[in-house]
Amino acid sequence: MAKRDPLIIIQNIVASAALNQTINLQLIVEKFPHAEYNPRVFPGLVFRLKKPKTATLIFTTGKMVCTGAKSEKEAIRAVNKVTKELKNHGIPISNKPVITIQNIVASAALGGEIDLETVVYKLKRVMYEPEQFPGAVYRMDEPKVVFLIFSAGKLVCVGAKREQQVYEAVDNIQKLLEEQNLIFYPAS
Repeated sequence: MAKRDPLIIIQNIVASAALNQTINLQLIVEKFPHAEYNPRVFPGLVFRLKKPKTATLIFTTGKMVCTGAKSEKEAIRAVNKVTKELKNHGIPISNKPVITIQNIVASAALGGEIDLETVVYKLKRVMYEPEQFPGAVYRMDEPKVVFLIFSAGKLVCVGAKREQQVYEAVDNIQKLLEEQNLIFYPAS
């Protein structure tokens, strides 16, 4: 049993921001022709950045939701860049955005096979219905995240609020799977 260090990749970070003021979305459309806004379909305007590659929803309430960032720093940088761009193009913004990380989605490869049939019996808070979905859903208490666990040793982790929680959670689940003899590493 040759334990491997898990390969963890942050796939997406969702951050919300509040400007605590109203925003004229029509004015943004006039200044930024690339902005996507169709109020009959959706009340928010989509503002895309190439660097960092993100999409930020902007609402008239001054609330924003940024998706697509690959790190907490990148998410914060994206929200600040959008705010600065708007300001620089004459959109009246008087407050700094208050930014909160809402969700981090990460993938991990543990490098071993996981016995999902036995996972259901040995771990609490697991759902596994192979006819419905090929992975098991495991709810972890500390840190509070949800994992999708696949038999090939791949995981998807959702619900973390800080990158550090992702690393902690993957470490915790790997230890748990090893202690319960639920993961088998190929001989190297």
